[in-house]
Amino acid sequence: MKISKQARRDGKSLFNNCKVNGLLDENRVRQTVSAVISQKPRGYVAMLSHFQRLLKLDIDRRTARVENAVESSPALVESIKAQIAKRYGSGLNVQFATNPALIGGIRVQVGSDVFDGSVRARLNELAESM
Repeated sequence: MKISKQARRDGKSLFNNCKVNGLLDENRVRQTVSAVISQKPRGYVAMLSHFQRLLKLDIDRRTARVENAVESSPALVESIKAQIAKRYGSGLNVQFATNPALIGGIRVQVGSDVFDGSVRARLNELAESM
């Protein structure tokens, strides 16, 4: 579906109005969507579609997934959280998971940024260089 420039502007305006101190407020998002649906302004479907896209991108940008080959110690978990917060700011949702396929090391993904310090990644790089 093609979205008009006006719908994009309106969707971005809705998105910016839902932020409190630079972070999204769930209650404002719910109230905004309810208000738009009840008023049904011209092009509201396209506007909400763009608004949803912006929400999804922001949620992905604010979600960090950390994979380790073995279970992380509490000290390591806190250190990783501190380093991610230092680089990306506060308000991140950090998820930890174990992935034995990594063999060793750690893999961090925040939005579209991926930092892969795993043994598997190094072995793949070595195989590609030969």
